[in-house]
Amino acid sequence: MMRMAGLLVLGLLAAGCATNGSVKQQIDPLADRITAVEQQQAAMNAKLDAQTAELQALRKDVADSAATSARAQEAVKAAQDAAQRAELAAQKSAKAFELTQVKGKM
Repeated sequence: MMRMAGLLVLGLLAAGCATNGSVKQQIDPLADRITAVEQQQAAMNAKLDAQTAELQALRKDVADSAATSARAQEAVKAAQDAAQRAELAAQKSAKAFELTQVKGKM
């Protein structure tokens, strides 16, 4: 009985041992898959970097556009103010002309 148990243990140990070839055969497909996943991740990181750079450029463009728009609005306001002053000056000139015409008739 003892002899049978010993043979059984020896048989299990011998069957459970893996050779270098069988381990390599099992690990190679996993290593290939890991390499493929790493390459995909690198490609995704490159795309992410490119998109981040593009987003930053777009944000800069938006900021520049907002600044340009603010300057344009200031210019419009200044032009409106100038037009209003010119209108008041024209009205004063017209009144002054009318007064000189009335004084000249008297």
